[in-house]
Amino acid sequence: MKIELRDIQKRFGTVRANDHISTTFTSGRIIGILGENGAGKSTLMKILSGFQPPDSGTVLLDDAAVRYHNPQDAIHAGIGMLQQDPLDIPAMSAVENFVYGQPGGIGFSTRAAAARLRTISTRFGFTIDPDSPVSALSIGQRQQLEIARLIALDIRALILDEPTTGISTEQKMLLFEALRALARDGVTILLVSHKLEDVIALCHEVIVLRGGRLVGAATMPASKDHLVTLMFGQSLAPQTRAIVPIGGAVAALDNVTLRDKRVTVHDLTMRLRTGEVVGMAGLEGSGQELVLRAFAGLVKPSHGHVRLGARDMTRRSYHDFQRAGVAFSAAGRLEEGLIAGLTLTEHVALVRDDDAVIDWRSARDDTAARIAHYAVRGRPDSRIEQLSGGNQQRVLMALMAPRCLLMALEQPTRGLDVDSSRWIWEQILARRSDGSAILFTSPDLDEIAAYSDRIYVAYNGTLYEVPDAASVTIDELGRLIGGDFSAQPISQSITS
Repeated sequence: MKIELRDIQKRFGTVRANDHISTTFTSGRIIGILGENGAGKSTLMKILSGFQPPDSGTVLLDDAAVRYHNPQDAIHAGIGMLQQDPLDIPAMSAVENFVYGQPGGIGFSTRAAAARLRTISTRFGFTIDPDSPVSALSIGQRQQLEIARLIALDIRALILDEPTTGISTEQKMLLFEALRALARDGVTILLVSHKLEDVIALCHEVIVLRGGRLVGAATMPASKDHLVTLMFGQSLAPQTRAIVPIGGAVAALDNVTLRDKRVTVHDLTMRLRTGEVVGMAGLEGSGQELVLRAFAGLVKPSHGHVRLGARDMTRRSYHDFQRAGVAFSAAGRLEEGLIAGLTLTEHVALVRDDDAVIDWRSARDDTAARIAHYAVRGRPDSRIEQLSGGNQQRVLMALMAPRCLLMALEQPTRGLDVDSSRWIWEQILARRSDGSAILFTSPDLDEIAAYSDRIYVAYNGTLYEVPDAASVTIDELGRLIGGDFSAQPISQSITS
């Protein structure tokens, strides 16, 4: 399918999200859509996939102008989008999600649909049980299911938004092979990603947006430095880490047992010390999220003790942990960390120590100061959902107390571009230099290796400490996550 975007414009208030963008995508090509956070990539892809209309401009498919009223119109026209978080229904089975939105309505044959799903899965090497509830599938399998559903709807162009976030290396390789096969069949693939190594490995060409404008393009292969220069107008110097003395323990889990629906952690003992950065890696649901949230007071142990300094915080509330100096940041920014519909000023008002009556003028001034300090692209009256993911992450940092005993961070740079990720880590390391202990999870092994003083890997029921975090390679970390362990476990009792 030939796709042409002609003079696309979209504004949100005073922000020009897309500013006179014109470009063409040809069939059978994998094209990377690059740009810093807030550059306009997601807006452009949402216009192309029917999630929002342009203010002006034209979308042409095979030289014919089209206008959508909703995403279903775009799918009927042959364009489907795989969101970063797949738009599925967890309470339904895989086959029920597979037929959702397909012709035939409620009269579909479950047996025929399951056979069709198995046929597509076999072709692309997907591992999907049609009868499995979606809630039991990994992120990678949910992506596979959504791709299979779109293939069954005969899409001719597929848009993917950060598809490798939170999936394993094996699942990523499988996804890439499926995308290459679709491209060979003539499907146009548009890949929005901040992971430049993925773009280099997969794409035939890239376009680059900056400040809502189309500023460049490149035919692959191209170097990472060249792509960074196109995105930011300059190359980025290597990021350095100051040497910070490691102090005494500020937080501890003593023989704790933690549980959720997927995993149980038994008799785990772990210490976090002043000035250190501790990274935890592992496939989703392996136990690392439970451990991090226990340190923040969000998961209560059924056995054992959680301590902050000399204080026993076992089964105390999350707000008690906050008051004791723990700052927590969730991977799901709008799901847990921020509140859709509220302005930036309203978010700041929620975390201030005002009395029962809010001083709104003071809150607005405080918000403006935080916006300036954290370089947020937004205004005090901007609703949080209007901001890009990178700017939402900056707001989360702005809402944290300036001095913390412990920062517990889930995927602190999830979906962020190279420069925004570096900026976030500058703020985190500044807190570390002030004496905070840092505990974080990330699916990005480069991030784990680059910033961690100590590294733990959760896999298949056991938590392991990497013996030499300073010298571990990405390949070695990948093998550990896949189950090839050479380190000794710190606990034998995390069990699925």
